[in-house]
Amino acid sequence: MTGTVFSRPPNRVSMEEISFGTSGWRATLDTFTDRRVRMVAQATAAHLDAIGRSGEPVAVGYDARESSPGFAEAVARVLAANGHDVLLPERDVPTPLVAYAIADRDLAGGLVISASHNPPAYNGIKFFPADAAPATEDVTGDIESRLAEPETAPESEWGTIRRVDFREPHAAHAKALLDPDLEGLTVVYDAMHGSGRDVTDRLLAESGAEVIRRRCDLDPDFGGNPPEPSPENLQGLVDAVQETGADLGIANDGDADRLAIVTPDRGYTDENLFFAATYDALLEEQSGPAVRTVSTTFLIDRVAEANGESVIETPVGFKWVAAAMDEHDALMGGEESGGFSIRGHVREKDGVLMALLAATVEAERSYDDRLDELLTEHGEIHQDKVSVDCPDTEKKRVIEALAGALPATIADRAVEETNDADGVKALLDDGSWLLVRPSGTEPKMRVYAEAQSEDRVTELLDAGADLVSSHL
Repeated sequence: MTGTVFSRPPNRVSMEEISFGTSGWRATLDTFTDRRVRMVAQATAAHLDAIGRSGEPVAVGYDARESSPGFAEAVARVLAANGHDVLLPERDVPTPLVAYAIADRDLAGGLVISASHNPPAYNGIKFFPADAAPATEDVTGDIESRLAEPETAPESEWGTIRRVDFREPHAAHAKALLDPDLEGLTVVYDAMHGSGRDVTDRLLAESGAEVIRRRCDLDPDFGGNPPEPSPENLQGLVDAVQETGADLGIANDGDADRLAIVTPDRGYTDENLFFAATYDALLEEQSGPAVRTVSTTFLIDRVAEANGESVIETPVGFKWVAAAMDEHDALMGGEESGGFSIRGHVREKDGVLMALLAATVEAERSYDDRLDELLTEHGEIHQDKVSVDCPDTEKKRVIEALAGALPATIADRAVEETNDADGVKALLDDGSWLLVRPSGTEPKMRVYAEAQSEDRVTELLDAGADLVSSHL
């Protein structure tokens, strides 16, 4: 039995209520309701029908939020009522474990209930197709076009719902891919009360590391802070690395698809620097280009050039990184927000796998030493970002206004080149750059800047925020 496909679905919910951004649909719980989640599940079933995957098995995962298990079970029931066998994890799991399960078990796709690093008042849902990479805009657009109240097949034609272990197959794959030997390495792991607990830390311990755990208990409120691995939220991890004499600190966000690291010398280490040092380490034994988003550091380009490799730039959003990694057989792909993947793995950002890779790199030679050498060779580089409130309805107009009236100088430096791959990016004559782009998950404009000093970055961010405000 296949689900019903609607060319003009009845009771269609407006795009303002359900809209897939750079990483699925997220909203506060007054908007993210059981009815709307079930409509997304029905639309997904209709999409799978339309692409010839009717009745094939699917996965449904969820994060550690209080509302997530109930939403996941509702989604599973809708999909089962459309004839799909549904695999649910035994507990909340990192998003990348669901992506890996899709590829490993040859599933038709999967849905994950998660708002990632957003506060507990939010939840979200994202779809992964059969290739386990983030859904592209044509796929999410098709799902949006099919939003409808759930259809129910005769009970005799329903699929089954069963619980399975998503952790062990992913862990086995990660260890086979990286062949880690972490004996003698001490890592402080911070789960931020999210789904990485007893997943990332267990993988590190199984690979030989001594693991000191922080915030590895289940707390649906994440200790009162958003589960975002940002400098202000990881001071406790920095302190723990210093106090214990650990070699490395690692944190995951709420659904563990991203990570941040802490080193003994640098403390919180910018994700751009992590990307550059990790790519450089991979190039010691392998070859291949890197894929980075338009908001990610040019230091990646310098590392690639020094090794005779190239870099592919994409819009922000891992779906673009994933597509470019596939097209160019990239060795590593990533974005400045802490999402990365590597060749040989599913093309979804994976904070669990990357935690194991980070520890493996550190065990061979410390990140502090690697970064000292890279920055001596290529020069200091600093980056930061700020957000400016902007209603979703105004984002397109603001970007168009900026693109049409970008000043000839920004913060006293001439604009040499512009880039419209994602928003408006101005490349300045001192090698610095400023990027303004709309957030895909929040009613905000993001302003990014990169330069050779922190003071210069601050000047650029202030100038960028002023530019945005002048058009609101």
